[in-house]
Amino acid sequence: MLAGINRVGDIEWEVPIGYVPDMRVPGRFFLSRALVETLEEGAVRQLANVATLPGIVKNSLAMPDIHWGYGFPIGGVAAFDMTEGVISPGGVGFDINCGVRLITTPLTEADLAGKKRELIERLFSAVPTGVGAKSTMRVSNKELAGVMVDGARWVVDRGLGTGADLVRCEGEGAMPGADPEAVSAKARQRGVPQLGTLGAGNHFLEVQVAREIVDPEAAKAFGVAEGQVCFMVHCGSRGLGHQVATDHLRTLEGALAKYGIHLPDRQLACAPIDSPEGRAYYGGMVCAANYAWANRQVIMHEVKSVFAQLFGIDYDEMRLIYDVAHNVAKFERHDIDGTSMEVCVHRKGATRAFGPGAPGVPGEYAAVGQPVIIPGSMGTSSYLLHGTVTAMQKTFGSTCHGAGRVLSRSKAKKEVRGKELREHLAGEGILVRAHSDSALAEEAPEAYKPSREVVRVVHEAGLSNIVVRLEPLGVIKG
Repeated sequence: MLAGINRVGDIEWEVPIGYVPDMRVPGRFFLSRALVETLEEGAVRQLANVATLPGIVKNSLAMPDIHWGYGFPIGGVAAFDMTEGVISPGGVGFDINCGVRLITTPLTEADLAGKKRELIERLFSAVPTGVGAKSTMRVSNKELAGVMVDGARWVVDRGLGTGADLVRCEGEGAMPGADPEAVSAKARQRGVPQLGTLGAGNHFLEVQVAREIVDPEAAKAFGVAEGQVCFMVHCGSRGLGHQVATDHLRTLEGALAKYGIHLPDRQLACAPIDSPEGRAYYGGMVCAANYAWANRQVIMHEVKSVFAQLFGIDYDEMRLIYDVAHNVAKFERHDIDGTSMEVCVHRKGATRAFGPGAPGVPGEYAAVGQPVIIPGSMGTSSYLLHGTVTAMQKTFGSTCHGAGRVLSRSKAKKEVRGKELREHLAGEGILVRAHSDSALAEEAPEAYKPSREVVRVVHEAGLSNIVVRLEPLGVIKG
């Protein structure tokens, strides 16, 4: 473990005030001894740097998937007072509302026998993937404004889904406060052709089987049974979100002197939440977040259509369990030292994990808590969990979002051969489809921390409890 960091529990660590100059609160992160060797000094420094930002409350936090990012570490969580606090694109990331949704089908693994390869090929054809992928579903500039305001509802209103889908999305598939005027012409231009596309990098569409039920009661509430075939969609706001982040970062960097904000790292560029610059970034970020929810809704519709046609099952027999964001800033009420306060919670590579009875949890899940979806790396297990009271108390209702990288994409490509990886996974019964072998190499399982250990940490820390372990059967890589 790095010098100057204090252990405050079996898997909980503190970065004390003074680790870097001008910290206002301590840093806290959750990591097992097995994962300590993956901890980067740069990521810890970023966690401490976040603690210097104006108006931060309680702690600067990081989940066990912590690794070095832009400004905030990936896996970072921070909440800011609405009066004194700031909003920072570095605390959200460039892929605004990158997120995950999990859908059940009435099929078992045996039902896929003899059809799995055809299924993967049809899915690869149905969902555009890769850098710059364009959709067959084009929207006009006027329609794009509707997408940015209404999110997943815009898609459902056009017959691509049902009202039940919206209930089972975080925030019902849209955040309030969208400001299309805060989205540049270039961002709009990038967004128009990409609705319903997977993109590249770590994005994926995965066919899975529920292999192990850990919490039968919660699994029943979520509607998933052992042996059931499911599919998972992981993607975000595509070029539109990236451009929104890029545009507003420039503006916020230029506004630092105006507000007398001094930063240890300019990647933490920010502005007061209620400043013109802060409001503009928030309005543009919400537009991108809503676009991402619409994007995942379109992809889900296309995948359900493929399953329905290939297996002769009813479209409505496939049920969305939940859709959760992991790159977003939201206004939420939390208990801060015994006082209920509205704060701006930044989650950057971190997922909401609201506990039983918390506001915003769908009524059908209220007794269990919000579904939490933590995907593994390609070829490894993913997990469905539920949020907890402990998360509400310790991490502003937050948990990790995935396994967390340990190898850069360039290093992974040097160490892994995509063709060999594809053949190895096929030998394990996992069919993989991607535009290139190099794209597979970038996302090899060894490029990530082991998902099983990362999830064990949040489970033992009480930040989210395991419900179901899911194993991959086939993967479409972005």
